[in-house]
Amino acid sequence: MSLKKSVIGVDEVGRGSLAGPVIASASIINENFMQIAIKDSKQFSERQIIKVAEALISSKIQYSIGIATTEEINNLNILQASLLAMRRAIFGIVGNDIKNSLILVDGNQKPISSSNVHSIIKGDITNRSIAASSIIAKYYRDKVMRNLSKKFPHYCWFSNKGYGTKSHQEAIKQYGLSALHRKIFCRKILENSEYIC
Repeated sequence: MSLKKSVIGVDEVGRGSLAGPVIASASIINENFMQIAIKDSKQFSERQIIKVAEALISSKIQYSIGIATTEEINNLNILQASLLAMRRAIFGIVGNDIKNSLILVDGNQKPISSSNVHSIIKGDITNRSIAASSIIAKYYRDKVMRNLSKKFPHYCWFSNKGYGTKSHQEAIKQYGLSALHRKIFCRKILENSEYIC
């Protein structure tokens, strides 16, 4: 008789940001979390993200965080860095043995080539495990960007989390790039054209 595999949802946040890391989460949820309102993190306000993420964490959800740094994004490109962050999150929760897990990843790319890994387009909308991971990843990345904003206050990361708001773009034009900006993403801004996420 085969054992039931753990279902692990995986998602990342920060792909479209101009600065900071991309952060992924891998998580396992079960019936204990059915009472928590889990849905795609993009459907929540920042206050709701904090509330739901902290409810999941305090309920002792199994999860792991994977990070790809700005330097890795600049060196690899954002897609490969996102897949790297996902791999780190997956291996953080399963170790080096993935054969006893069913791994569901948001999007159309597989971070690991394995029959146990499946990509699901709009999986953060249709799958609760992926949605939980999107919430936890967003919670952690927002916290990282709020902390980094204290070191780089000109760019208003506390509110924009590194995304290409008008005020962020104006700050880049005025102060130039920080060490945490994604150079290829910001090239058009420095060339005095509008950045479109």
